[in-house]
Amino acid sequence: MTIAEVRKRYLDFFKKRGHAIIPSAPIVPENDPTTLFTSSGMQPLVPYLLGQPHPLGTRLADSQMAVRTGDIEEVGDNRHLTFFEMLGNWSLGDYFKQEQLPWIFEFLTDPQEGLGFDPQKIYVTVFDGDPETGIGLDTESVEIWQRLFKAKEIDAQLVRIGTEEEGYRKGMQNGRIFSYSAKNWWSRAGVPEKMPPGEPGGPDSEVFYDFGTPHDPKWGGECHPNCDCGRFIEIGNSVFMQYIKNPDGTFGELPNRNVDFGGGLERLAATTVGTSDLYAGDVFNMPRGVLEERSGKKYEGAIRSFRIVLDHVRAAVFMIASGIRPSNTEQGYVLRRLIRRAIRETDRLGIKDAVLAEVGQGFAAAYAEQYPFVQEAGGIIRDELEREEAQFRKTLANGLRELEKMGKEIDAFMLFTTYGFPVELTEEIVTERGIALDMAAVQAKMKDHQTLSRAGAAQKFAGGLADHAEQTVKYHTAHHLLLKALQIVLGPDVHQRGSNITSERLRIDFAYGAKMTPEQIQRVEEIVNAKIAEGLPIVRTEMPKAEAEKLGAEHEFGAAYPEQVSVYSVGPLDSAFSIEFCGGPHVENTRELASIREPDDSYRKATFKIIKEEASSAGVRRIKAVLA
Repeated sequence: MTIAEVRKRYLDFFKKRGHAIIPSAPIVPENDPTTLFTSSGMQPLVPYLLGQPHPLGTRLADSQMAVRTGDIEEVGDNRHLTFFEMLGNWSLGDYFKQEQLPWIFEFLTDPQEGLGFDPQKIYVTVFDGDPETGIGLDTESVEIWQRLFKAKEIDAQLVRIGTEEEGYRKGMQNGRIFSYSAKNWWSRAGVPEKMPPGEPGGPDSEVFYDFGTPHDPKWGGECHPNCDCGRFIEIGNSVFMQYIKNPDGTFGELPNRNVDFGGGLERLAATTVGTSDLYAGDVFNMPRGVLEERSGKKYEGAIRSFRIVLDHVRAAVFMIASGIRPSNTEQGYVLRRLIRRAIRETDRLGIKDAVLAEVGQGFAAAYAEQYPFVQEAGGIIRDELEREEAQFRKTLANGLRELEKMGKEIDAFMLFTTYGFPVELTEEIVTERGIALDMAAVQAKMKDHQTLSRAGAAQKFAGGLADHAEQTVKYHTAHHLLLKALQIVLGPDVHQRGSNITSERLRIDFAYGAKMTPEQIQRVEEIVNAKIAEGLPIVRTEMPKAEAEKLGAEHEFGAAYPEQVSVYSVGPLDSAFSIEFCGGPHVENTRELASIREPDDSYRKATFKIIKEEASSAGVRRIKAVLA
């Protein structure tokens, strides 16, 4: 099946079973300073998994766009992707294991409504238990799976593995169901022992497809479902959010038990055509053809380079269409890194002229029906890719000049950190010239450099969930006041083009073509502080999207919204100062923004102040502001 066919079958399957189909959230999380990108299907739904009612009910399903950057260096094998889609279905206190597992098994194996996979090639895992917390083996899931396999005339024996490391010692043992400890537990904090009091979590059950390839012993002595040798590919995972950590370290049952399923769309589509190569999917066909034509090489003859270019350009296309531009910070830095790695691989393929824009147009066409915003941004995508490719080729030329100046004393680390010249390219050149280069020393420096970079990034963007600290919530509300004040002072065509909110400050990017004057900045501050002093209530209202649009509610650029939406108004809805599509959280009254909690829990007075106004990109300005 094509990727579009798998996506449609999945959504139709769960719509028939009472699920509301919700649109994908943007790949850049709104007002979430803790993560650069939406990296999973559950991330946009955290408030509802924690108890906030969803406007569309208790059964939801979607195909969520996601970006994961932790494994960029791994891209090039058959299963790692930077951008991907995650099929998801959720029960918010509605159904649980007895409904979820049979539905997933039916979808995977039924040829009429589902994907028609051979049940003989399906293996599953469950939670093995954690004796220290009093939570045992997930026997309920084991029994459900055994019943489902028995209906297919398969004797599903349970093999208790424990840790993944033990799996390489114990092996398959003719099992069909395998229990792991930490690998099959989900919480935001990780394993049960690391969960703070009040944190929800629970066991999960993963589904694997067996491609039957021989086990590669370099990964370990024996094969098992979580082995990295490539025989098994995980195609889905049902999380059962069932427990809450008590203050005394024990676990109690949540009043509302949730189900959170995620299945990789590209993995499922590849499996329907009998391959574990995710790049065999139809959306890669046109871009892959461009690379083959321009390089004169076949995909099978240069698989790693082809995969890196295809993966990185697809991710870049969605990032640019989502409003991200290449830069040296945050999302823009990731985008620039992906583009530059793709350029390096086109060089390896022997393509010396610009090609990324043409590859990108292939992806825009492939996703035109599902994500029209990508094709609508086709001109911007082309311009950004062409500009960045031309700029990086200049970087390569500058690096080569500096390399020539060094003679035989070549400093590969300095060339990389100062000129952006790829270390692997330096290594190739010196090898060709017979110059000795201590690559072990270079890699040691690079490792230290990456560790420092990742530590900084982790400090700022760890966790993947929104920070709901008191001051962050205040800045979220101040952000609404600021956007409306900008529209009053600069004109109604001012709209948000990005935001980042921490407990230290708020930042907003907005469409406007000129630098703000000191008088305009002062006027914006006066409006915001006046609304804070008025003590306006913050009101959350659920309503049809069409009704919210008639009210002029602000909404995020490029985002899709369900038919029933949540809006926040500053002031009563019929006389509101501002109205925005928003999932929260917010303070209850603007008067709360007039004070700041000190470390000793006392409060001091605060006023809203713009500390910087600057250009972000062409036609986009950036403001940083504080309550101080």
